[in-house]
Parts: sequence; structure tokens; C-alpha cells
Amino acid sequence: MANVQARVEAALARFLPSERIAPQRLHQAMRYAVLGGGKRVRPLLVFAAGEAAAGDSGADLLRLEAVACAVECVHAYSLVHDDLPCMDNDVLRRGKPTCHVEFDEATALLVGDSLQALAFQLLAEQRLAGDSGTQVEMIRIFAAACGSRGMAGGQAIDLASVGQVLSLPELEHMHIHKTGALIRASVALGVRCANAPGTEQLARFDRYANCIGLAFQVVDDVLDQESSTATLGKTAGKDAANHKPTYVSVLGLARARALAEELRQQAQAALSGLGAGTRRLSELADFIVLRKF
Repeated sequence: MANVQARVEAALARFLPSERIAPQRLHQAMRYAVLGGGKRVRPLLVFAAGEAAAGDSGADLLRLEAVACAVECVHAYSLVHDDLPCMDNDVLRRGKPTCHVEFDEATALLVGDSLQALAFQLLAEQRLAGDSGTQVEMIRIFAAACGSRGMAGGQAIDLASVGQVLSLPELEHMHIHKTGALIRASVALGVRCANAPGTEQLARFDRYANCIGLAFQVVDDVLDQESSTATLGKTAGKDAANHKPTYVSVLGLARARALAEELRQQAQAALSGLGAGTRRLSELADFIVLRKF
């Protein structure tokens, strides 16, 4: 994990525009929002999926690096926008002031716009797959994960659900989009950086990603209830204070923890039959569910 995190951090520092290039303030804010923080779970999934799909032939690390940076740019942009006063109105992210607090709201809005554009620039200008058709398919998968039928749509449902009582299927529908879509895309894109597996293998990778995408949010909701602001690096208890439906509010703490464990086991089962190369994906499933931050 440390090796991949360091590699992605260095690549992001290269790909992000320098603070010395105009408009300097915007570029400074972009780098502030992306660099020096976060678990880099999505880049880790990109690399682990690419490694698993490549098998004995070995993964192309430069391809995985570009994809990992594109995914992380979109994730960072989503956090910047999520923290804005018109969304969750938060002041702390990754242990430091949120982007709009450190700079201003207009700059934070433009940071998100610019990071999304940079992500697609990376996917378009870097060689990611063995043929152009696969690369176009990767861009399509990524766009769908980011848009109204993916992450942005999940956020819209989340905002509309404040103060509402949701059923478990309704909550899962929201988080399959808001949190799960980009996690599923991370795995799907990583796999396609290697020689494309067969249909059954792709289905197994997608099943794994769907399970850990939901598990990630379940654990987030549990930690929001149980952990401190200092541990999380963001404001703890914010969802409950804002009357947002969570897995804890719908299921209670004990059942939410049990659901996370069930999803972890389902993710591990999905990896069976894919070979020894899935070790990193297996370890990441454990990390996502058992983490304390």
C-alpha cells in the first residue's frame, strides 16, 4: 500500500498544473485539494485490479498510474464540492481546512470543475489499453460512474433524502451510486489496463467491487458514529446532526457492523476462482471493512 500510495502521490504532483502557472491561485487550490492526504483507496484498487487481471504477464504500471490519478482527481473534486456550503457545509477534510475555507467558494467550485476535466484529459492522452476500442470503453465507463447515473446522481439522492426515512434498499440504491460507482469504476478500469478477461471473470471483478463499494459506505457510517474528528480528519457525527439517513440510523450499530462483515465475505467469495493474483484485492477488502479511520 505504501509503495502504491507514494507512486500515485508523485504522479499526481507531476500531472497537476504547477502553482507557478497562471491562474496561480486556482492551481494552488487544486494541489491543496489533492496532494498530501487521503487513504488513496481508489488508486490502490486500480493497481490491485490491474495486477490481478495481468497475471503472470505483469501489469503495466504506467497505465495503472494514469488511471489511478484520473480516478483520484475525480474523487478529490467530489470531496471539494461535497464540503461546499450548498452541499454538506463542512470545514474540515483530511485533517485540514476544506478547500472553500482555505481559499473561497468560487475557487473551490472551479477546483472541482478543473479536476474533473484533468481526469478525462489523462484518460484521453495516456496509452491505457492494447487497442483504441478498449480505451474508449474505459472512458465511457468512467463517465457513467461520474455522472447523473453514478456519483453525481447519488449525491443528488443524498441531498433529497435529508430528514427522510429510507428503507435499506433505498439506502443501498443511493450509495451504489454516490460511493460505489467510482469504486466499481476503479476496479473496472484497472482490469482493462491488462489483457481483457473473459465475461465470467469480469462479472467476478464487478461483484467484488460492488460489495466493497457498499461496505466502504457502511463502515464510513459506523465510524462517523463511533470515531472522533481527530481520528477521521473530518467532522465526526455530521450526518446524524444533519438528519441524513445512514446505515447506522436504518439498521443500528450492531446490524451495520454485521452487514459490513457480510459484504466483506461476499467480496472475498467473488475473488475465488480468479487465481493467486487477487491477493491485493483480498487484502483491500479486509482493510476497507476493518479500518478505524
